[in-house]
Amino acid sequence: MEMQSVGSPALWGGFIVFVLLMLGLDLGVFHRKTHEVKFKEALAWSGVWISLALVFNLGIWWKFGPTPGMQFLTGYLIEKSLSVDNIFVFVVIFSALKIPALYQHRVLFWGILSALVLRAGMIFAGVAMLERFHWLIYVFGAFLILTGVKLFLQRNKEEHPEDGAAMKLARRLIPSTSRFEGDRFFTVENGKKLATPLFMSLVLVELTDVLFALDSIPAIFAVTTDPFLVFTSNIFAILGLRSLFFVLAGAVEKFSYLKVGLSAVLVFVGAKMALIDVVKVPPALSLGVITLLLGGSIVASLMKARAQERKQAGVAVPPGTRPARAAK
Repeated sequence: MEMQSVGSPALWGGFIVFVLLMLGLDLGVFHRKTHEVKFKEALAWSGVWISLALVFNLGIWWKFGPTPGMQFLTGYLIEKSLSVDNIFVFVVIFSALKIPALYQHRVLFWGILSALVLRAGMIFAGVAMLERFHWLIYVFGAFLILTGVKLFLQRNKEEHPEDGAAMKLARRLIPSTSRFEGDRFFTVENGKKLATPLFMSLVLVELTDVLFALDSIPAIFAVTTDPFLVFTSNIFAILGLRSLFFVLAGAVEKFSYLKVGLSAVLVFVGAKMALIDVVKVPPALSLGVITLLLGGSIVASLMKARAQERKQAGVAVPPGTRPARAAK
């Protein structure tokens, strides 16, 4: 399978410089002092990252045409949606390890920075493997279908990453303490250098992202095999994950049907990849199906959450009765 790409050396270099500048601006200017990220600040940054991704998408569309433009947008939409699943786990990690809200941004910043490097390596490895071994695309497709089915079957299962085998191994290999030392990842106790709960939460965030990348990266290859589009859509979604966490952290329970939508998306893109030599699905149709599946699951989740809130507030009225009139 020969990989065609719209990315020139100048585009690759320019995009990498842009990412480094934005990360430097984020950490060196806007988050130079440790502080708790409030909802409004996180919402503003989420708007910035989404706007930048859409402007970049318009540039791809204008310069290279509608097909690459729709491929980038579809890949970005898939990655952005799958990243919400990361947020569910991040909330559990910070809650289990009792990480103060004041230090959560620092953990996520370094976790996502490392994730950018790891995902870049995984993407280029995936491109090289698909270019050399075409049959792997069927393996990736089957893997995505199985992952989608598994996600649906385990949609109500509670996550406990802090008690998993990976965390137990990390605690054995990395001497740690339960004591916080401000925003530091390491401290010294009795002459020994020990990892603080912040560092242990960072380890879990890293491991979680690697596991999710095993699903999300093959999913993008089902949309496009252009390395530049795969890389940029993935990176834009990851860059906005940190701010999205602070927007949705208090409301993740409201998205009760999101995993159903995500599982359907994974099955769809897996089938699309497995049948690539039999059925050619137009980019516009892929974008439409994925938007419908994700949008439907989000709308259904919000409707269910609103109905539950009304019921808890006593607004829901049993069938065949009328609400009591307020006393004058």
